[in-house]
Amino acid sequence: MEREHRVFAVEQFFRNNDSVITIQRLFRRQFNVARDAAIPDRNTILRWVESFRTSGSVMKRTSTGRPRMARTPENVESVRRSVIESPRRSTRRRASILGLSRRSLQQILRGELNFNPYKIMIVQKLLPSDFVQRKLFCERMLKIIASDDVILMMSDEAHFYLDGYVNKQNGRFWAGENPRELH
Repeated sequence: MEREHRVFAVEQFFRNNDSVITIQRLFRRQFNVARDAAIPDRNTILRWVESFRTSGSVMKRTSTGRPRMARTPENVESVRRSVIESPRRSTRRRASILGLSRRSLQQILRGELNFNPYKIMIVQKLLPSDFVQRKLFCERMLKIIASDDVILMMSDEAHFYLDGYVNKQNGRFWAGENPRELH
């Protein structure tokens, strides 16, 4: 079907004095495309015509670009093993260890292995005795808020370090699915 569309567009281009708008109208009519449905835009039609003029074919040419050197099966396997061994290692460090560019490493992680970075959530373990303390704190805060002689200001800018320093902004966990990793 794709080839038929391209051939039709190129033939009509030469028959209708290089008018892209006329081709689009004829395209809708020929292939029964609804008024609000997508049709080839101006640049697409001109690209098909240019391809026909240079190669004699309306189909896509095979790529003459550089072969993919980084996304080899060996590199994909070494990246997979590396992530399984240490999923928290940064992509910058992992790329230098594996001898890959960071971009190639991320293309392998996302494109070949379908891995995504998941952010580690920092949570506090609640004990049964904590619920009584939380309730008492809430009741005390309600009394303070109800009184008119105290101005209470709160912000979400606070940092709480329960088990040591953790920079959660840079903490990522690479995996195929969200491991729901909690710390």
